[in-house]
Amino acid sequence: MRSYAASSIGYALFATRWLQAPLYFGLVAAQGVYVYKFFNELCHLIAHVISGQADETYVMLAVLKLVDVVMIANLLIMVIVGGYETFVSRIGLQGHRDQPEWLSHVNSNVLKVKLATAIVGISSVHLLQMFVDVSHTSQHSLLWGTVIHMAFILSAVLLAYMSGPMESRGRHGHDGHGGHDDGRPGGGSDVRQRVRRKRLGRSAAAHGRTEPTVPHAGGAAHPAPATPATLAAVTVVEGAEGGARSVRRTATVPAQVSPRSRTVPSAPATAEDRIRAAGFPGRKTLEDFGGDLTRSPEWKTVTRLGTLGFVDDRANAVFLGPPGTGKTHLAVALGLRACRAGHDVLFATAAEWAARLAHARSAGRLTDELDRLDRYPVIVVDEIGYLPFTPDETQLLYRLVSHRYERASVVVTSDKPFARWTEVFGDTPMTTALLDRLAHHAEVVTLQGGSYRLRGRERTPAAYPAETR
Repeated sequence: MRSYAASSIGYALFATRWLQAPLYFGLVAAQGVYVYKFFNELCHLIAHVISGQADETYVMLAVLKLVDVVMIANLLIMVIVGGYETFVSRIGLQGHRDQPEWLSHVNSNVLKVKLATAIVGISSVHLLQMFVDVSHTSQHSLLWGTVIHMAFILSAVLLAYMSGPMESRGRHGHDGHGGHDDGRPGGGSDVRQRVRRKRLGRSAAAHGRTEPTVPHAGGAAHPAPATPATLAAVTVVEGAEGGARSVRRTATVPAQVSPRSRTVPSAPATAEDRIRAAGFPGRKTLEDFGGDLTRSPEWKTVTRLGTLGFVDDRANAVFLGPPGTGKTHLAVALGLRACRAGHDVLFATAAEWAARLAHARSAGRLTDELDRLDRYPVIVVDEIGYLPFTPDETQLLYRLVSHRYERASVVVTSDKPFARWTEVFGDTPMTTALLDRLAHHAEVVTLQGGSYRLRGRERTPAAYPAETR
């Protein structure tokens, strides 16, 4: 009874955060006042310029007033959106195409530093107005204006300096999902993530779930984006589609770091950094996707995936369909949204993942590599089905999927339905186990139709006689 009463009191106190909501709506009204003030000042400026009553100093002062109004309005937006998101309730903008970059990693420390920086900018504009109109400004006002401005600068520097160690402690205290310090957006708090992982670990142990062992297991490769300068080449032979000839291509595998290196890859600072580090073959968005899928019931599943709820749930996304139907487009689009929402992502083909894990195993660091990859909330495994895999490579991909099971998300593309994956991995219990863990918590989207690359052509390769190929 005491525990129930304590919980009820705690929930009641937590609910009082909604008392702040009207305050933010009041700031929205203040934002409207500044919009009116801006256009009022603009109209006066235009009227004076047209009538010839405005000299250069007047125009400069009027423009500075407009800049001042805009900067204060920006400050209000930061307080309204960032403050509401931090102290009242999540707005749920993850994956939204117009989500501000700064909102993906906002917390109380970041918000304070940004507000202090904005105040310094506003103070700079006011001080500049004084110096432009120096003939009408007293020395006393100039002196105190400068002193106050320097005080704002000093306080902003001190605030940024003090928030640095706090951010560093928060990052080191995070237990592994790609470095978004406060788990925002959509990642939940660090405490909830750690508790959930512990519960999942105990549940797996209680049910006696074991995994097939691989000889010489135990190793780690540094994530590919972190070491672009040191790559080891691995040659892969793939059958050419529709013919007996073979094509050789080279998959790059990142060189291994020192066995003693146990450091977590540092999280890229911005969404653009995360996108570059992910290794996407291009930039695609869900909004750019066309074709029949957008008019089918499957598109509802795609748009639901676009909210990134599957990343929060540590679930998977699987895109199946013939070549050229847009599977990789959708996988890259989800990866880009995840990057913009504050998550770290890695992209590679299935053959490249197998080569990467084989390289880690040969160096004796496979287990550490799998642990390291778990720190990426999303990985993309592209092109399952184009190349057959050896039993050894199947084991490695099974280890990757199994290790991330209920820990982090996998986005997969394949030109074959699940029933035909035995053609790729072999008809073995390992293939069944891989499918079981991949599909258990997965949204599966099946794409139909012909290749968009061949759309509009009069003849497809299949229409040519065999002797002309």
